[in-house]
Amino acid sequence: MSTTITPMHPAAGSFPPGLLPPLAPSPAEKPAVSGNHRRRHAAVAVLSAFTAMVLFLVLAFHGYVAWVIAHPYVPALTTNPLAAKGLAYSDVAFPSKSGRTTVHGWYIPAPASGGTAAAKAAAIATASMQDGHAAKPAVPANSDRTVVFSHGYGANREESWVPMYDLAELLHGLHYNVFMFDYGYASSGKRTPATGGQEESQQLLAAVQYARAQGAGEVVVWGFSMGAGTALQAALQTDASDRIDAMLLDSLFLPSSDSLYSNVKQYLKDLPRYPSIPLIKWMLPFFTGVHMDTLPVNQVMRTQYDIPLFIMHGTNDAIASVTTAERIAADQHNALSRTWVVQGGTHELLFKTRPKEYIQRAALFLSQVDAAYKTTA
Repeated sequence: MSTTITPMHPAAGSFPPGLLPPLAPSPAEKPAVSGNHRRRHAAVAVLSAFTAMVLFLVLAFHGYVAWVIAHPYVPALTTNPLAAKGLAYSDVAFPSKSGRTTVHGWYIPAPASGGTAAAKAAAIATASMQDGHAAKPAVPANSDRTVVFSHGYGANREESWVPMYDLAELLHGLHYNVFMFDYGYASSGKRTPATGGQEESQQLLAAVQYARAQGAGEVVVWGFSMGAGTALQAALQTDASDRIDAMLLDSLFLPSSDSLYSNVKQYLKDLPRYPSIPLIKWMLPFFTGVHMDTLPVNQVMRTQYDIPLFIMHGTNDAIASVTTAERIAADQHNALSRTWVVQGGTHELLFKTRPKEYIQRAALFLSQVDAAYKTTA
């Protein structure tokens, strides 16, 4: 007796597991699932685009700040020593010590003889001073003394708020040659980025070499703000051809992370220190070729210089902290080095705030440096 086996076919939608893949969702279910995926993808895309835009704007903003720091706005020269003060001068240009940039400046020779200017200089230098010292500068027939001005950041050789022409006239009366020049970022020729003192120190050393080539045996650098900080950087690198005999440092500024932040906050008060300062420092080398952390700020802060330094600083200086000036001054042991902390004084406005005392103190320091130089020459 034969038995016929009839295969059993399960009802649609009820296949046993493992025999066939699950049935596709019914047409009615597809739109709901697909719609959820599309919404999720759209949300992720929008969020990603927004994040990318924010990151781009943050990077672009800090890149712009870094670019402005590297290329500060500096107005063009407005006059010259002859037109401003009746001082004869020569227009000169020469390579920096590194050879990478060109220095443009004015060389103002001392008058041929002392005359009335000598009497005026002696009167200024012998004026009564707080420390009781008197000074009687010698006035040779042909001066071998030169003062090189080192202007501040964001200014050129005129630096009207100091003001340079008045000081040049004073020094001319004291029978000094004067050299006024522009750093690369303020150049009257081809401008170059500001480098925080790295290339600027090479430009200053070339200016000192130029002064010596004109016959100067005694060269004094008078620096303002970053120009004062640059002078200290330059003094770390001198040799026989660009020796600096003394420095006057008004409102000295050093390019550190703290000073960078405090200065940027002068214009962007709500700017957070992090991540802004790390971003700006990271971007600066793209425009300057110099990493801030490679600048010798720490070395300047702990160096005991073997030349006389006259450090002048105001207690209300919001751009360069007076504590920095005091720390550097505390390490100086040259017998002629001195510090003048002006109560209530602000950045680079010490001359305008106390012009008579400023001139007296500067003239006294210069005369003492000159007397010491003559005893060793």
